[in-house]
Amino acid sequence: MAFSSALVLTDLNDYIAPSQACIKPVEVTKSEDKGQTEIKVDNEGSYYEITQDGGEEKLEKASISLDDCLACSGCVTSAESVLISMQSQEELFKILEQNKIALEQNKPEDYLTIVISISPQSRASFAAKYRLTPLQVHHRLVYFFKHFLGAHHVFDTSFTQDLSLVESAREFNDRFKHYMQHGGEALEAAKQQQDLEKAVEDGKPKVRARRRKPNATEEAVSSQQDLPMLASSCPGWVCYAEKTHGEILPFITAAKSPQQMMGSLVKDYFAKKSGLTPNQIYHVSIMPCYDKKLEASRPDFFLESYETREVDCVLTTSEIDKMFHEKNLDLATMTESPIDDMFNKVGLDPATGIETSYGVEGSSSGGALEYLFATAARDLFNIPHIKATESSSHVLIKIGKNADVKEYFLVADDGRILLRFATAYGFRNIQNIVRKIKTGKCNYHYVEVMACPGGCANGGGQLPAESEQVINAKDWVSHVESIYQTCQGVLPENNEIIKNIYNEWIIDPNSERAHQLLRTQYHAVTQNLGNPLATKW
Repeated sequence: MAFSSALVLTDLNDYIAPSQACIKPVEVTKSEDKGQTEIKVDNEGSYYEITQDGGEEKLEKASISLDDCLACSGCVTSAESVLISMQSQEELFKILEQNKIALEQNKPEDYLTIVISISPQSRASFAAKYRLTPLQVHHRLVYFFKHFLGAHHVFDTSFTQDLSLVESAREFNDRFKHYMQHGGEALEAAKQQQDLEKAVEDGKPKVRARRRKPNATEEAVSSQQDLPMLASSCPGWVCYAEKTHGEILPFITAAKSPQQMMGSLVKDYFAKKSGLTPNQIYHVSIMPCYDKKLEASRPDFFLESYETREVDCVLTTSEIDKMFHEKNLDLATMTESPIDDMFNKVGLDPATGIETSYGVEGSSSGGALEYLFATAARDLFNIPHIKATESSSHVLIKIGKNADVKEYFLVADDGRILLRFATAYGFRNIQNIVRKIKTGKCNYHYVEVMACPGGCANGGGQLPAESEQVINAKDWVSHVESIYQTCQGVLPENNEIIKNIYNEWIIDPNSERAHQLLRTQYHAVTQNLGNPLATKW
């Protein structure tokens, strides 16, 4: 099996750069040589192969599907391409070599402290491929980065996942309160009435109840940009929103993603604790997604006073696996080193005394929906100890038309729906959510948005199943997801280290400093169809 030269569609109007091409490799199966052939195009534009014996065979058209579009980097600007090219294993090796030369020449000013942060999704992917536990993977990656490559610290991004969850929950609660104080109560009452009327209609199909239309005040509330709050931890989704739906940006949560929370923690808190300046640290993040390179390259995450980024380099799971192969290493048999750094969610299980990896409850997409749902139920409605993943008297779960759409409802004792949450994974589902928001028909309070179908376990930088692991793609993603969830979930408020760091580092969560460290902003891309070079980013 081989691949032909790339298929290039040149007549595309994507406004991003001149002569921007959409490229898809086309699979070609080798067959016996039939001699020279001709290609005929009929009046309908169909292609036929004419063989020497005069036979005709209609050729299948190569199509560009939505999945192909999402797997392509054609929507990346030239400037972004340069930034991404700076985030590669070659760049990491340059820094390692620079450190070696600085030591040999006794030039401490050229020496950088190298920090690696590993995402739990990447650990799960490694664990699936090499048939290990996430904890075993973590120990072996510590050895690889510290003792084989020469990095100084290895941190766990699930640690800053807690910070991101706490900040996101704080933002959602604030948004919901503001929404309710500015006419939201009337709008919610109208929605409750519609729910009741729909229930009547469903029970009596021949009797159609007349729905009350929202009044002007309610419509004004629905047009406010407090709710629904949309997740921001997926940079593919954020990039799409900035470039195509600028009016949606105020709905996206301002809380930084776990990757960028780690960037803040490393370049601010850790730097000060270590007596270093931010530009004396080289921070590498291991992620399941290539789009995380774009996220790290955002101007909002550049520290101008030190001319350095919060995350200097992002490498995907597959890029790290490639490094193993290039250096003739096998993770399955690699030496393990102790996890002795701060910012790691590893500890002894109180019941067994065995070392255990901890994470957060919920899906591999970060558990934001589950945590925000439970926190809002407790803080806003005084309903404690609920789990969004488990149906109960207070929790109603509905599966959508596909597995990537789910609805989660918080139900009061009297049957009223208090909260409406949903997931929307994959761009087709995202487009439905965007359409509903634009038309004022989105009734959700929070939507967990992810560009990849299946969420982060299915990130573009994750490892595929090995050839001997006979399993289809969907089942493989489910397998990675199940491994991810083997880590015990611990609520952020039960993480004493997080609380201590928060009190020492952030101090006042409502301060301007807290917003600078923990939150970000988004920017609509201004399109210039007349001159693509003048497009404003």
